Amino acid sequence: MTTFYIVRHGQTTANAQDLKQGTINTAITHLNAVGEQQAQALQASFDISFADRLICSPLARTQETAAILNHGRDLPIKTDDRLLEISYGQWDGLKNDDLKAKYPQCFDAALQDVLPQYVEVATKGETFDHVIARVQRFLTETAKQFPNEKIVVVTHGFTVKAMALAVLQPRDLMSFPEPENTSVTKITVDAGLNRSYLTYYNRQVGY
Repeated sequence: MTTFYIVRHGQTTANAQDLKQGTINTAITHLNAVGEQQAQALQASFDISFADRLICSPLARTQETAAILNHGRDLPIKTDDRLLEISYGQWDGLKNDDLKAKYPQCFDAALQDVLPQYVEVATKGETFDHVIARVQRFLTETAKQFPNEKIVVVTHGFTVKAMALAVLQPRDLMSFPEPENTSVTKITVDAGLNRSYLTYYNRQVGY
């Protein structure tokens, strides 16, 4: 079986300003000082030298987090487009509060996050199902390519949630929130049996 340790990137300026980041890759979506400290705290408490490789999203915030996490560990690193954050289309870069005020029907009242039907008003927004399908392909195909390896993955909040949704397949896609910055989620994939297991989700390390 292949074991994935999935890390959400550290805080960015856009996170701190409560903006929809999506696939934006500009100065405001790089790690801020808090995000760097979060990644350093994780690196100090989560020694990834046990792993065989590190795979991350191609966006700067994940590559920056991966570099800090990999400091002194020297794992081979590659990027994979299937690990990109969900694209919110025309909503990328907009303030969550403004979107909630204008489109309350598109937000979960408890989680204060977008519902799957947000794509009805966000032009070119990526559907939940599309993200779940691409991360499922990543997990399955990577497990087949690297059987019995331990792999650290650095990606994004909704992307981590989508991986958990792909494993658990709940009826309600809003049944749990996105993970916190620099949290760790563990998923094991048995490619031979076509089975996946969620061991833990949104675990805070180093706090």
